Amino acid sequence: MFHKILIANRGEIAVRIIRACKEMGTRTVAVYSEADREALHVLMADEAVCIGPYKSRDSYLNMQNIISATVLTGATAIHPGFGFLSENSSFARMCEDCNITFIGPNADTIELLGSKSKARETMQKAGIPVVPGSEGEIDNIKDAAKLAEQIGYPLMIKACAGGGGKGMRAVYSACNLEKAITSAKNEAKAAFGDDKLYMEKLIINPKHVEFQILADKHGNVIHLGERDCSVQRRNQKLMEESPCAVMSKELRIRMGTAAVKAAKATGYVNAGTIEFLLDSQNNFYFMEMNTRIQVEHPVTEMVTGIDIIKEQIKIACGEKLAYRQRDIEFRGHAIECRINAEDPKRGFIPCPGLVENVLFPGGLGIRVDSALYPGYMVPPCYDSMLAKLIVHGKSREEAISRMKRALAEFVIDGLETNIDFQYELLERAEILSGQYHTGIIEGMMNYE
Repeated sequence: MFHKILIANRGEIAVRIIRACKEMGTRTVAVYSEADREALHVLMADEAVCIGPYKSRDSYLNMQNIISATVLTGATAIHPGFGFLSENSSFARMCEDCNITFIGPNADTIELLGSKSKARETMQKAGIPVVPGSEGEIDNIKDAAKLAEQIGYPLMIKACAGGGGKGMRAVYSACNLEKAITSAKNEAKAAFGDDKLYMEKLIINPKHVEFQILADKHGNVIHLGERDCSVQRRNQKLMEESPCAVMSKELRIRMGTAAVKAAKATGYVNAGTIEFLLDSQNNFYFMEMNTRIQVEHPVTEMVTGIDIIKEQIKIACGEKLAYRQRDIEFRGHAIECRINAEDPKRGFIPCPGLVENVLFPGGLGIRVDSALYPGYMVPPCYDSMLAKLIVHGKSREEAISRMKRALAEFVIDGLETNIDFQYELLERAEILSGQYHTGIIEGMMNYE
């Protein structure tokens, strides 16, 4: 087991990783920007190193400073969390070159799956169903227009190196194609430094269902069931649950088998997520694979009892998985609500500022993953997520009731948050029935 791990991240995920390491008897090193000097992950870690100014590019994206901090403190492994450098193949390769263990897949795998077009091609060769679309990148507007006519509108333009909803545009007619491609290229270039795009058929109002997988260095791959991540705003997830309310046992077996097959086709090692689109006829299509821990991993932990962060560390150490697929049992139902510093009444604008007081909900089946404390100044330069509220119940009905109770108890004074908006979501008929899709929030906004 690693003696010391550096966490190349911030906020609640850094706190989450530190807690797992403490339970495993592993020392931790936090890195922080000047804006995060008083952050909770800095206070909790055994050691902390400032790696630069507040801007991400000068701190949390500064590969050389992070590697230097690792060497300086004697850490032998880096856990990247999610976001920042977690899916950066250059950083993973730099770790390999410096004899530092990157807790995640190797650089070649990240590079393969980081290109959405190459990932599509790999899945097609492996027999995994994919959404009809371009065979590789879009080279120019003229060829894109011809291909669009062949595939048929509506279409989705996507960044090859993308994620988090960046570089994506829906196109409903030929007259909007060129504008959408230009806009997506510009956004992709700004977000990822790569403006390559691909095109696929737009599945109208699907469910976004993802499967958590674990894969060790010895060829063993299992899945930990599915998460329904269909409650999204502008392709950013707001609420997740496990299991999916419309998932039959037979469909779970088919999708889970496809997820494991997809991981094996890429020689994947560590924790990862296979993301699918599920249409109203229960046809599913590979969308992408995330080569990192997911924000929503706690709902899977709640229904399986498996600590995914610890499994990541064990796999990186070379240990065999302690579970086979038949060992995985799903108990009850879990829901996660992302609590963000934003004002839904004003178009979800970010609302950073001073946290005057915090009261986390408690009781049976309640978990809060957060880095908040009274007196903490939420900086304006990073993601607006303040906390993840996760509940578990014996049934979906109990989980919904418990989540509403927990949201009603949750107090964050000094900032505008989306807590009330999340409560309102849980009173909607579509959520209560489980018959919701990725367009639910846009539908609410348009209706109102």
